Amino acid sequence: MRRSEQRRAAVFALYQHDLTGQPLLKALGPNASVFARALAYAAADRAAELDEVIDRHAHGWSVERLQPLERSIMRVALIEILHPDVAPGETPIPAEGAIEEAVKSAKVFCGSQAPAFVNGVLAAVLREVRENTPSVP
Repeated sequence: MRRSEQRRAAVFALYQHDLTGQPLLKALGPNASVFARALAYAAADRAAELDEVIDRHAHGWSVERLQPLERSIMRVALIEILHPDVAPGETPIPAEGAIEEAVKSAKVFCGSQAPAFVNGVLAAVLREVRENTPSVP
């Protein structure tokens, strides 16, 4: 299974978990890859931290106003940007790649305004990270 499909599996598991309260393990299903599980669990475990980051960069929007799927897409991308070592044994994706994957998912699964919004928030986070830690790839 391609990494983009594994990311999507993590996003949809988070989305189901947020919407229904269903346990992540059940939302992921028995065939979920180690990578998808690592992303989903890391994003769920760090949801408060990630939501604060989204809130800080989503000018004029609060996390609560975001569609749950958009929020899940951004949480997974932020895990890969802020915590690239989340999946031991996996080669981290460059931050721009995480943003590109998130925007692609938003184009396919969210409203017409979502891709630009997701891109704007994640790009602002990446700029902030790079300003504060110049060695970030």
